[in-house]
Amino acid sequence: MKPHQWQPLIEGMLEAVLLVDPIQLRVLGANRSAHTLLRLAPDALMGTAVVNLAAAPEDLFFWEDVAAGLSDNIFSETLLQRQDGSTIQVERRVSLVRVGLDNSVYVVAIRDHTSQRQVENELEKLIAELRATLESTADGILVTDLDGAIRSYNHLFARLWGLPEELLTQRDDAAIYSWMDKCMVDASHYMERLGTIARSPLMEATDVLVLRSGKILERVTLPQYARGRPIGRVYSYRDITQRLADEARLQLAAKVFESSTDAIFITDGEQKIITTNPSFERLTSYNEQEMIGQTPRDFFSEQSNQNQVEQLLEELEVEGFWEGELWNRRKNGHAYLCMISLVRVQDEDGKTIHYIGFFKDRTETHTAKQKIEELAFSDTLTGLPNRLLLTERIKQSIGVAGRGNSTFALLFIDLDHFKQINDSLGHPFGDRVLIEVTERLKKCIRQVDTASRLGGDEFVLLLHQADAGGAEICARRVLEELNVPFTLDGMSFTVTCSIGVALYPADGLTMDDLIKNADSAMYHVKERGRSDFRFYQRQMNIGLLSRMKLDHAMRQALENDSFRLHYQPLIDLASGQVFGAEALLRWNDKDLGEISPTQFIPIAEETGVIVAIGNWVMASAIRQAAKWNQGGQVLRVSINVSALQFQQSDFVANLAAALQEAGLAPDRIELELTESILIRDADEALRVLESLARLGVNMAIDDFGTGYSSLSYLKRFPISKLKIDRSFVQHLPDDESDVAIVTAIVSLAHALKLKVIAEGVETEEQRAFLQTLGCNELQGFLYSPALTPAEFESHYLYPPSLQGKLLSS
Repeated sequence: MKPHQWQPLIEGMLEAVLLVDPIQLRVLGANRSAHTLLRLAPDALMGTAVVNLAAAPEDLFFWEDVAAGLSDNIFSETLLQRQDGSTIQVERRVSLVRVGLDNSVYVVAIRDHTSQRQVENELEKLIAELRATLESTADGILVTDLDGAIRSYNHLFARLWGLPEELLTQRDDAAIYSWMDKCMVDASHYMERLGTIARSPLMEATDVLVLRSGKILERVTLPQYARGRPIGRVYSYRDITQRLADEARLQLAAKVFESSTDAIFITDGEQKIITTNPSFERLTSYNEQEMIGQTPRDFFSEQSNQNQVEQLLEELEVEGFWEGELWNRRKNGHAYLCMISLVRVQDEDGKTIHYIGFFKDRTETHTAKQKIEELAFSDTLTGLPNRLLLTERIKQSIGVAGRGNSTFALLFIDLDHFKQINDSLGHPFGDRVLIEVTERLKKCIRQVDTASRLGGDEFVLLLHQADAGGAEICARRVLEELNVPFTLDGMSFTVTCSIGVALYPADGLTMDDLIKNADSAMYHVKERGRSDFRFYQRQMNIGLLSRMKLDHAMRQALENDSFRLHYQPLIDLASGQVFGAEALLRWNDKDLGEISPTQFIPIAEETGVIVAIGNWVMASAIRQAAKWNQGGQVLRVSINVSALQFQQSDFVANLAAALQEAGLAPDRIELELTESILIRDADEALRVLESLARLGVNMAIDDFGTGYSSLSYLKRFPISKLKIDRSFVQHLPDDESDVAIVTAIVSLAHALKLKVIAEGVETEEQRAFLQTLGCNELQGFLYSPALTPAEFESHYLYPPSLQGKLLSS
C-alpha cells in the first residue's frame, strides 16, 4: 500500500497522525488533524524532516533512537513546535508498520496534552509550595484537626522526636502518638496537658518537654482557623537543649581554643582582634600582643589579594560564614597558603558580638596538588590540556554561559591522512609533527580560550563566549596556519585538517553532546574532501544513525543469507545472441523493505563490510555460472569487484579457490573493475592483474570515462574490454557531447584491440547508433531488466530452442 492510499484511513482519525519514511525520517503523509494541531496549511508537512518539529533537545535524541532502530513501538510525552513558533505538550506513539511484502512505514500518533499538563503542573506547584513552606521553618511542625487526627508534619518534627522509618512510610496516627508518649520522661503530666489543650479549641500555650533521649523541647500550641472558625491545631517544637547547655559548652570551648592545632583568633563586634591562641603565633610568628586591635583586613590584605579579602568580608557579613584558601605572609615575609574559616557569632537578638577565624598552613599540600594536577590534566606529548581538564573547562563555560545567557564554541579538529606520516616516517617523526601542530594551534586562539588534545591526531578548541562568526574566523585561521608548509629534517610537507564546529547551547547542553556533534560535523567534512570546516546540523546525527542502522542490517543479512543475485543478459550486438549475464546484488530487508544498491553499497564500502559482501557475491555468482555452463552450454558471468575487495591480499587466492570448488573454467568469469582501483597503486594493481590473467579470468574496466583515465594503464594492464557508463548512453544520439565521448571511447578501444560494451541501453535509437559506431556488446532494459536465476533460465537457457533469443517486449 502506498502512503497516499493511507490518507482516507488517517483522515478519519481524531488524533493527529503522521506517516514517516523509516530510513530518511521524512513525512510521507499527514491528516487534517496534524496540520490543525501544528497550525500548518494542508499538505505543508509533506517531505518535511520529522526532526524539524522537535522543540526540545530531548526530542532530537528520541528520533535518533528511532533512526537507530532501538524499538519499533515507542510511547513518549514531548513538546512539538508549531508554525508560529509556539510549543505544545503532546503524547506521542511511534509504531513501525509493515506495508505489504517490501515496504514499511512509521505511524506517528499525536494527542494534545497541553491543558491536562497545565492543570497537573499547577496542582504540583501548589503542593510543592505548601510543602516548601512547611519544610523551610526552623521548628518541627505537627498539624492536626480538632479531633487530633494528624494532617501533616515536616522532617524536622520527625527528626526531633526520632520517629522510626516504619512510621514515616505509613499512615498510623495512633502509633505516632504512642511513640511520642514513650519518649517523654513524665508521660502522665504530658498526657494531662494534651487533654487540657484538646478541650480548649481556642487555647494558646507554651510548654517545655523533657525527652528520654536528653533533648529538651519547647512546644508552642496555636489554634488553626479557616473563615474565622477553629479547624485544628499547629504544634511547633524547638530544641532548646543547646541554649541551656551554653555555659558548659563555653568552658569546654576555652580548653579547645588553647590546645587546638589550628591557628585561631577572636575579634569583637567591630572585627578588632581581642585574643589569639598559641598555634596562631607558631604559624604566623606574631604574638597575641602584636595582634590585639588589628582587624582581619589588616592582617590578610596585600596588594595581590586585597580584592579577594574585601569580597570574603562582604560574604561573611551576608552569610555569616566564609571558607576558602588565601595567600598570606609570616612576620619574616615568607609567603604561605592558608585554609581559612571565618564565622560570625550573634547573640539572641541577632547582634554580632564576635568573629572567629580558624586557619592552617596548606602550602605543601598546594604544591603537591599542583604537581599531581599537572600530570593528571596535561597531555604528556604536547603539554596541552587533556580530556579531563577540557571537561572541567567546558563545565565552567556552560556555567558562565548559563548565567550570562551567552554562547561558546567547540572546534573538533582531525588531521588529514596523518596515519600516512606515522606509517612512512615513523611515530617519533609523527610526534614532532604533532608538537609543531600544537604550537600553530596556540597562535590561532585567544588567551581565554583552550586548546586540548584528545589523543592521536584529534584536537579540540574551546572558544570562550564565541558565536558562529567568531568560530568561523578561528576555523579559517587554523586552516590557513596549517596550510603553511612544515619543514623537519630538511623535508617540507603540508598537513591539512578537517574541522567540525558545535555551538552551545544550540548544538548541545553537555560536553558529550557538543563533542559528539562537532565530531559528526567533522566527519561530514572528511566525506566531502577534507581540508575544510563545517558547522553541525541536526540532520547529521540522524544520517549517521541511519548509516549505522543500514550497516548493522547488512551484517545481519550476511549472517541470515538475505542477499540475492539477479542477472541482466549481455547481448552480442552483431548476432543478437545472449552470451552472458552481469550478476547484480539485491536486498529486501524484513523491516525496511527493498533497499536500492545505490543506498547500501556506499555505506558498505565506507564501513568495510563490502569485502564480506563482495566475497559472497563472487562465490554465489561462480556457483551459478558453473550450474549454467553444465551440459555443453557456454555462458559468461560478469562480476563487479570493489576497491577494498581487490586490495585484499588473498583476493586472487579466494577467486581461484571458488572456481576450483565450483568446477568452473576461469574464462567463464569476467571481473568488472573501476578505474580508481587500477590507478590508486598502479604497480600493485598490475601485479594483481597479471596474477588474474595467469589464472585465466577475463577483465573489463567498468564505468569507463567517469573517473581519472590514463592511456598508460590501458596499454600496460591485461584488460580485454571497456564498459561505457550509462550516463553517456542515456541521451544518445541527440546530445552532441555524449556522441563525441562515446565515439572516442569506441575508437580508442578498437585501436587498443579491446572490446566495448554499453550499459543502460533503453531505446532502439540508442542500439542502432551504437551498432553504427561498432560497439560490440550491449545490456539494458531494451532487452531485459535484471532477472532472478529462474527467470533467466526460462527466458534464455531452457528449452534450448529459446537460448539466445531476445525478449519480445
